[in-house]
Amino acid sequence: MEYFLITKHYELWTIVNQGPLIPTKQNAQSEIFPKDPFEFVAADFRMMEKNAKAKKILICGLSPDEYNRIFVCSNMKQIWDALQTAHEGTNQVKRSRIELLMRNYELFSMKESEPI
Repeated sequence: MEYFLITKHYELWTIVNQGPLIPTKQNAQSEIFPKDPFEFVAADFRMMEKNAKAKKILICGLSPDEYNRIFVCSNMKQIWDALQTAHEGTNQVKRSRIELLMRNYELFSMKESEPI
């Protein structure tokens, strides 16, 4: 999926990996906060279109079962993280799988009933 998004537009992968682009503005006290939709300019609309395009690409490639896992997610980052956890597991699960495979490899031996 990563390479598919990169080939479509590299910024789409950045949006999925780091989170959605949010149009912001600065007030008199130099505080940054999100713009209201009625304040959007053309560049902000293009930014929001990229967010929607990345979300569409992720959702359209899912089976109904996978869609049921992520339909509550509100942005691409949450969808991507949910899919990664579902398919790869957490870091602790990955470590456990690697340790189990290493242990099986270390214990690998030929049984008496097996011919050479």
